[in-house]
Amino acid sequence: MALTRHGSGGPAPKRRLLVVDDNKDAAESMSMLLEMWGHEVACAYDGPTALETAEQWQPEAVFLDIGLPGMDGYEVAERLRELPQAKDAVLIAITGYGQEDDRLRSRRAGIDHHLVKPVSPDALRSLIDSLQLH
Repeated sequence: MALTRHGSGGPAPKRRLLVVDDNKDAAESMSMLLEMWGHEVACAYDGPTALETAEQWQPEAVFLDIGLPGMDGYEVAERLRELPQAKDAVLIAITGYGQEDDRLRSRRAGIDHHLVKPVSPDALRSLIDSLQLH
């Protein structure tokens, strides 16, 4: 249950973002990209750590892999919606699951946006820039 926090070292962060992916290389790469854009980012590599991090860190948005081992991303999303500290966070699935049934399950779990891997940096940045975060 590893947790990594990243500091941008640059201008003040714009958003508090949580990246959840069991593929550590993918999570770290996304975190570095988000930090380059000025955001404050934390990573979690499994569902229980994601919930613990969200409870303590109160992210404004969560980038969530669906294919997590044990507790999948749908369950993580449902449990995030139950946490007072994360119930209003924007949940964004970033997954290899792109069928209509997968998108429907995302909506039912409380996920706001469903992106299919690979996601281009431009599409990711456009989505972040368009979010109405609290």
